[in-house]
Amino acid sequence: MFLRGATSAINHLLAGEPWAAERLRPFAGRRLRVELGALHLAFLIHGDGMFGQPVEDGAPDVVISLPSDSPLRFLRDPGAVLSSARLTGSADLAETLAFVFRNLRWDAEGDLARVIGDVAARRVAVAGRGLMAWHREALDRLLANLGDYATEDGGLAVPRREAEAFYGDCASLRDDLARLEKRLARL
Repeated sequence: MFLRGATSAINHLLAGEPWAAERLRPFAGRRLRVELGALHLAFLIHGDGMFGQPVEDGAPDVVISLPSDSPLRFLRDPGAVLSSARLTGSADLAETLAFVFRNLRWDAEGDLARVIGDVAARRVAVAGRGLMAWHREALDRLLANLGDYATEDGGLAVPRREAEAFYGDCASLRDDLARLEKRLARL
């Protein structure tokens, strides 16, 4: 069920960007697997450059391993998800997939315009972008506040300035000890 939805979503994006499907056409019949923790999704590239579900199990040509915090990274910065992914397998297919996924964009406003009209879609898109920016700001502020609480109020972590001062003191003590050892060796 989830795999079918993911395949439909990716194919919808590919249909909106003909250049992407064109780049994937030479890799028809090749398999890829996306791993996100315990979730493993297998895809097959069709002759038209679209994705499908493989009929039988087989070794994937490329494996895309995403870190377990990818959903949270996607909310904060969608581009950061792909940069933290690890691709293994066929180098030419992995390079093409990385290029396609990095440059693939969803024209949400265009899809919405087909349903509710151009003007309404534009207004909804502007409001949606504002809402997403507000969510990113709120998430950034929340993380900053949690960091401040952990270091300043909660005593759960050492503040950076105190850690740097401690490391500086340790380096100074090491240097002083080395000078003392040299003096003792001379005596």
